[in-house]
Amino acid sequence: MISTSELFRKYGTPSESGSPYLTKIDLPYPMVLSWDRGTKISSLRCHKLVAGKFKLVFEDILKEYGLLPIQQLGIDIYGGCFNFRKMRGGSDWSRHSWGVAIDLDPERNQLKETSLTARFATNEYKPMIDIFYKHGFLSLGKEKNYDWMHFEIGS
Repeated sequence: MISTSELFRKYGTPSESGSPYLTKIDLPYPMVLSWDRGTKISSLRCHKLVAGKFKLVFEDILKEYGLLPIQQLGIDIYGGCFNFRKMRGGSDWSRHSWGVAIDLDPERNQLKETSLTARFATNEYKPMIDIFYKHGFLSLGKEKNYDWMHFEIGS
């Protein structure tokens, strides 16, 4: 896992506006906001140094699953990427402050859930998790057995 000091060195100092390090990527399939399922999004803002990797992740997920299974499995439920804040319950900066992490389907993969209850811990999601790893991201669920919704850049 990448340390905070490494994040500062490689990705810069996080800021509330995300300027000038954020960029927008178009998604290869529509996602829905976790907190407003009626709102679809076709793009997201992330750090410019991981933008290409995020794009490849979602392109590969679409190739692996197809749109209907993505929707049925909730892989299209967007919980956020850039969010300037401290880690929940901590004093360190959240990886979301740099836009180098993303949360998916947070309602069924809650922060403190383990592999016993988190949806992403089941076999249907192994290809998705493998795709994130293929492109340099880590799953906190796989690495630490909590926060299965969260995928962050590994280096």
